[in-house]
Amino acid sequence: MNIFNVLTMIGGLCLFLFGMNIMGQALERRTGNRLRLLLGKFTTGKIAGLLTGLGVTAVIQSSSATTVMVVGFVNSGLMTLKQAINVIMGANIGTTVTAWILSLAGIDSGNVFVKLLKPASFTPVLALVGIIFYMFCKSSKKKDTGMILLGFATLMFGMETMSGAVSGLSDIPAFQNLFILFKNPILGVLAGAVLTAIIQSSSASVGILQALAVTGQVSYGAAIPIIMGQNIGTCVTAMISSVGANKNAKRAAMVHLSFNVIGTVVWLAVFCIVKAIFSPVLLNESVSRFGIAIVHSAFNILCTILMLLLTGFLEKLVNKLIPDSKNQETKTKLDERIFATPSIALEHCHKVAADMAQTAVQVLEEGLSSLHTYTPVLAESIRKKEDITDRYEDMLGTYLVHLSAKQISEQDSTDAAKLLKLIGDFERIADHGVNLLDSAEEMKNKSVTLSETAKAELAVISSAVHEILGLALVAFLNDDIQAAKKVEPLEQVIDDLKEKLRTSHILRMQQGHCSIDAGFIWSDLLTNLERTSDHCSNIAGCVIDIAHYNINIHESLREIKNDSDDFKRQFQFYTEKYNLSKELI
Repeated sequence: MNIFNVLTMIGGLCLFLFGMNIMGQALERRTGNRLRLLLGKFTTGKIAGLLTGLGVTAVIQSSSATTVMVVGFVNSGLMTLKQAINVIMGANIGTTVTAWILSLAGIDSGNVFVKLLKPASFTPVLALVGIIFYMFCKSSKKKDTGMILLGFATLMFGMETMSGAVSGLSDIPAFQNLFILFKNPILGVLAGAVLTAIIQSSSASVGILQALAVTGQVSYGAAIPIIMGQNIGTCVTAMISSVGANKNAKRAAMVHLSFNVIGTVVWLAVFCIVKAIFSPVLLNESVSRFGIAIVHSAFNILCTILMLLLTGFLEKLVNKLIPDSKNQETKTKLDERIFATPSIALEHCHKVAADMAQTAVQVLEEGLSSLHTYTPVLAESIRKKEDITDRYEDMLGTYLVHLSAKQISEQDSTDAAKLLKLIGDFERIADHGVNLLDSAEEMKNKSVTLSETAKAELAVISSAVHEILGLALVAFLNDDIQAAKKVEPLEQVIDDLKEKLRTSHILRMQQGHCSIDAGFIWSDLLTNLERTSDHCSNIAGCVIDIAHYNINIHESLREIKNDSDDFKRQFQFYTEKYNLSKELI
């Protein structure tokens, strides 16, 4: 083996790692919505969590990436530690899929159909289809599909290049002695752990071992400890990702490490006992690519079976290793660790935005209550909640802007834009709630009271605003198009009510029934209530826009008004419901 073989081997390794990386990223983008659905199954039980971890890892081809996501989920409050344990166990099995795919390169048969199963036979076709999809299709989904195919083709080409470059190592005594040295189980485990920690992917390190297997110098006795060590080395990525996270996130990373260390110690002890007592002939035979895939899968399945029986012990262990601090961390935050899966990051944004929306509505409704029964406790609650909505807006806005800068799918980009628009409207609704409180405090400080007629009128428009808030909130939380379509007719009724009530109050002032100070406060109240309904209209329009895959609120609102029958029917219904009686006017 000369310097050119070494350079070829390095080039093949680089292509292999690059192909695996871009294929994984494209798979994450392409299957984002399915990953979001899988996330919803995390809470359904131990087996469901295990299968979810297995499925996600099989798709993105990296247990390290799955575990980093899990650390992010736990840190963000999307998942409990108990759920995370099950998912991490499943991830360890899912990561073995890569070894089975790579083992196809070892197929050796004269049968034409069997030859077609070899990656060298079908990879060029995949590369051709991939480059056509990537270069000539405009759809982001098709481009991602092309990137997946190109990534796989690059990965397999790198694998074949590595295998060809290292084949000459079989004649070098130093290389032969190296793998004789690795027959020492402890050294084998250390070698596997160090290699995997450096490249941060057990799938990639197993692929490298499969490439070296073509030399015929790697025995089962050397391969088994190396594979065990690779499971420990892959934990480095999750441990690094947990730096700066909360206690439970650190525990999730520690679960990954503890799981693999305990599994390796137990099965390495069994391996050493079997080797010492029985000295199986198999351990001295050269391992094939298929053999490595079988050993990798068997070891991870055995570890999972063992730890499934010890789930409770594992949870207690990590809780003891990382004890709670005196000041418990309870704050749920948006975690950039889950940027790797934009759909799930957006799912968490939706949950935080839902909390923000409900808080904003509470501020407005408490502001309405303060007009009737003002108390210092209520005022403090309103201002505190409004401050929370401000922090929500800052946090979500910053997070969504950073997320949008990533390479995300068209649907995820649309969802991010929707949320950026919506959080501004909810923040303004909370501001109007505080404005209502300011009006209540002004009336109290100036000893201003509204007439009985004004109070009755205020009750009518307040009731209408309460209903439109409820409709907008339901439309947003549930993507309820029917609720959203009811908002615009009601908003028009509130606009009309505002004008009628303003005119009515002017007449009362002219007749001397209301003071000038009361008139100014009344005008402020009507303005805040009418603008609240405007923001509800924006929210409903945005929900309808997303359902029609566009971001043009005014276009959607025009379409609703042009849908004359439905709009007129709803408008007439709300006009009658919030009709001002002759006695009030």
